[in-house]
Amino acid sequence: MLEQLLHLDKEVFLYLNGLGVDSWDNFWQFVSNKFSAIPIYTFLLLITYRKYGLKSTALLLVSIALLITVSDQLSNFFKYGIGRLRPCHDSDISGIMRLVKSYCGGKYSYYSAHASNSFAIAIFFGVVLKSEVKYISAALLFWAALVAYSRVYIGVHFPLDILTGAFIGALLGWLFAKLYIFALRKFSL
Repeated sequence: MLEQLLHLDKEVFLYLNGLGVDSWDNFWQFVSNKFSAIPIYTFLLLITYRKYGLKSTALLLVSIALLITVSDQLSNFFKYGIGRLRPCHDSDISGIMRLVKSYCGGKYSYYSAHASNSFAIAIFFGVVLKSEVKYISAALLFWAALVAYSRVYIGVHFPLDILTGAFIGALLGWLFAKLYIFALRKFSL
C-alpha cells in the first residue's frame, strides 16, 4: 500500500513538474523564494499594528518567530527521520524531471518546510485578522498554495511533501493564533 502511494506520488510529481515551461520558470522561482512574501507580511504587520497597537504587535512578532521556528524545525525532524530523497536526488526520476534551478536543496524532502511555513502564516493571520480585512484568509491561502505548488514546479518536492507540509503548517498556524489571542486576553494587551 505504501509503495503504491509513493509510486503514485512520483507519477503525479512527474506530471505536474512536466507541465512547466521555460517562460514561467522565473515566476515560479520568484514565488518559491522566501523573500518574495516580505511585502505581504509587512502589510499584515501594519494591519496588526493598527488593530492591536505596539505591545500586541511585538507579541505577534514573537509568536510568528516561534511559529516559523517550530514549523521549520519540525519539518527538518521529519526530513531526517524519514529520509525520503528529494525528486532531484531520486535516481528513479532525476533524469526525466525538470529541475528549474541549479541547486536542488538538501538531500531529503518529506515534508516541505516552504509549504508548512507559508500555510502556518496564512492560517495564523487569517485567524488573527479575520474581522479586519475581508477575504484575507482566501488571499493568504491562495498565496500559500502558490508557494507550495512552486516547490513541485521547480522540482524539489513531491506532492505528498506539499500536502503534509500544508496540513501541519495549517494546524500549527491555527494553534499559535489561538495561543496569541489567548495571550492578548490574558494580559489585556
